[in-house]
Amino acid sequence: MDAPSGGGLGGNDPQLQRFIEVETQKQRFQQLVHQMTELCWEKCMDKPGPKLDSRAETCFVNCVERFIDTSQFILNRLEQTQKSKSAFSESLSD
Repeated sequence: MDAPSGGGLGGNDPQLQRFIEVETQKQRFQQLVHQMTELCWEKCMDKPGPKLDSRAETCFVNCVERFIDTSQFILNRLEQTQKSKSAFSESLSD
């Protein structure tokens, strides 16, 4: 029996592959938002009330900004590592 070409989910259907990629990205984004919310809530909310005080609001803003900065830094670092690994592999195959 022949194995289906293209492998993995989606096979040779580009629309299905794109749909799966988009849904995977959505899931990752939702996970990041959940992590960020949990982290910043624990860090910034002393006592829940009907209104945020200015200290909590500032804390949330700073927390979210640092979370985004850190996430972006990690993604950039992983991208650089991937590129350098690829370049190293290519130089070995030459």
